[in-house]
Amino acid sequence: MLVEQEQDSEHADGILSGRRTRSQAASGTSSVASGPRRSARLTSNSASASVSASSSVEPPERPKSRARRSQPYVRTASDEEVATQGGIARRTNFEFMKAFASAGFEAVSWKHDRQRLAAEFAPLTQLAKDIPRELHDRLNALSLSARLAGDMQVLIFEAEIRANTAQDEPYAPPIHIVNEVDDEPTPPLEFYYSNLMWHGEGVPKPDHENLQGCDCIGPCDPSSKTCSCVKRQRKYWDGPGGGFIYDKKGKLKAHEYPIFECNMNCACSEDCPNRVVQHGRQHEIAICKTAKKGWGVFAGQKKIPANSFIGIYAGEYLTDSEGEVRGTIYNKFGRTYLFDLDFWFLGSDKKVKYCIDAYHAGNNHSCDPNCVINACYINEANMDKPLLTIFTCREVEAYEELCFSYFGQPDDEDGVDHLPKKPDDAVYVTCQCGAPNCRGTMWK
Repeated sequence: MLVEQEQDSEHADGILSGRRTRSQAASGTSSVASGPRRSARLTSNSASASVSASSSVEPPERPKSRARRSQPYVRTASDEEVATQGGIARRTNFEFMKAFASAGFEAVSWKHDRQRLAAEFAPLTQLAKDIPRELHDRLNALSLSARLAGDMQVLIFEAEIRANTAQDEPYAPPIHIVNEVDDEPTPPLEFYYSNLMWHGEGVPKPDHENLQGCDCIGPCDPSSKTCSCVKRQRKYWDGPGGGFIYDKKGKLKAHEYPIFECNMNCACSEDCPNRVVQHGRQHEIAICKTAKKGWGVFAGQKKIPANSFIGIYAGEYLTDSEGEVRGTIYNKFGRTYLFDLDFWFLGSDKKVKYCIDAYHAGNNHSCDPNCVINACYINEANMDKPLLTIFTCREVEAYEELCFSYFGQPDDEDGVDHLPKKPDDAVYVTCQCGAPNCRGTMWK
């Protein structure tokens, strides 16, 4: 989920960002809106008029009904001979496959060939160098008055969001842009809203070859002893009830643990309870301008239940070395969206390989967050490259801002010095979350 943010009114001209580790940011989103349809309805008046107009014409003769066969059809000897000549005489399934093979056709079985088929039709790898920029460049070339005329920029912005997410979350409520603070029509045009992960240089493509799928028929059973997806989840989380980390309603049972959803190699059905993130956002959200923190993501007109999926913290996969270079630059003018992929289950002494740069995106910080970021694996066998998924950690009121803590979960904060390490950098600004327990700073 990509949303451009500004962190403080004093730095409104700079888009604020910086580098944080999982302990700093681990706790931290559309369908095409269809307009009203006109349908031609046959009223009682029009129906009677139609009848009277055609009353002088004789109705067409009804076709004679065909008698139904009361006895099963039995093949004659000549039928069997014709069938045999075509190689389709009465055969078992295996004989059918041999007949097709001898005729030069390949017999494909979902049970035996689904991994090969899944790999053949796997999602394309998105490269960071291919992030679309033409539309933004064209808008930037227009004068401000032209972009504001008829709310053109807002309408284009919202339409682009719908287009970018139509495939991966076609039934999600539409996202609207709202600004009741100043005259800035939308987040900066450098913003690109997408749920896709873009791969930077040096970052390997998704590992589909080693992706293991289950052999379940229909929806997976969380209590199954044979489902490979249940077994994989239990390695990292075996809480109350066991099984998947989702309950029957698709709500997360526990935060801070890796989520292993069923993937493209699984035989289970699309309504499997272990497919939540891949079905997309179900709750209404809006991108709104705030008085002190720039643009933020807010709940819509209805409350959002606790432990609900909100969206993906999407961006660009970078190597750790490239992340260090960008982080140094971003800190100087207030960027805050570099996220190190150093989750606890990857090993505390293991060197961080990758980070995610949501330069064009982000959510605001709060010292009293209502959302948490959790690692999730779907069509990726490389444990070093999880999706960052955002779930609510408590019930969110209608129109409440969705925030996570750059500090991380409360247990990660014990014994941590809250003073900024580089007070001269623009990223170290005073926290503006307004929570009763606000620490006054966003960083450790």
